[in-house]
Amino acid sequence: MKNVLVTGGLGYIGSHTTVELLNAGFEVIVIDDLSNTEKSVIQGIEQASGKTITFIEADVSNEIALNSIIQEYKKTLVGVIHFAAFKAVGESVQKPIKYYKNNILSLLTILDVLQQNTLDNLIFSSSCTVYGQAEKLPITESAPLKKAESPYGNTKKMGEDIIEDATKAYKLNAICLRYFNPIGAHPSTAIGENPKGTPQNLVPFITQTAAGIRQQLAVFGNDYPTVDGTCVRDYIYVVDLAKAHVIALQRLIDKKNTHAKEVYNIGTGKGSTVLEVINTFEAATAQKLNYEITDRREGDITAAYADTQKANTELGWKAEYDLAFALNSAWKWEKKCRGIK
Repeated sequence: MKNVLVTGGLGYIGSHTTVELLNAGFEVIVIDDLSNTEKSVIQGIEQASGKTITFIEADVSNEIALNSIIQEYKKTLVGVIHFAAFKAVGESVQKPIKYYKNNILSLLTILDVLQQNTLDNLIFSSSCTVYGQAEKLPITESAPLKKAESPYGNTKKMGEDIIEDATKAYKLNAICLRYFNPIGAHPSTAIGENPKGTPQNLVPFITQTAAGIRQQLAVFGNDYPTVDGTCVRDYIYVVDLAKAHVIALQRLIDKKNTHAKEVYNIGTGKGSTVLEVINTFEAATAQKLNYEITDRREGDITAAYADTQKANTELGWKAEYDLAFALNSAWKWEKKCRGIK
């Protein structure tokens, strides 16, 4: 039996990764405090995978609770994948202490408990926000890390720094996966992105507008130096992203990592403007979107898309699905959630 501990495993990326872990033959223990998800996601995970998980409702910042859980499964535990974090960029600007306390303390607690129990395989959920507005595109892993645009982004950069120090001091192997922009839903429509309150990301706003939940989609600025004046991002299908975690974990289990801390970009290697995403959604789903161009949004960078060569060659991972497929999956998920035929 190979057990994997997944923190925040009922969240958007965590739930899709849990499904892929189950599909790969791992047993999964999910810890989640349900602060930004629902317990019903367990049913979705089990429906999508045809397998069961062990779920524990707990805060991973609680050292006593986490230590107790890890000690119970220690003999069969092959690694920890850490997703549990607050992730709304705008909210992090308004409530920085909340973000630093939760995101940093949870990581410190995990590292401490791993050290106490001599466990050494960690996959960390990082972000392309650590690059800021990169000077060169596409962005390679060796690009300089810029001052973060938000407290959220800063917690990811700080998290990577903390992990690097920990791998130098302790017997710890870690892989930090720097995500670009995850979108879409599982093909089964059993799980998908279901943000509480107002969506923070483009695609849920698109699908909610198409479903009539939102009256209009705002496109923030059309005067950027891009092909159509709107911002460029690298949109990666969430199932492709989830599979990268399984491959990264197996790399650590097999001791194929060449450094104690490794970093990989996880994206498609292709940038799409906001208007290109809108047009692709309309073509893929036959849904017309009501949108308007508004002023630029503070903190938005012009363009970011990944150089994925390192992940392709060293990890043996590559994005398989295109933008149209991912957007169509997001629309199918939205329709299911809203009861739309």
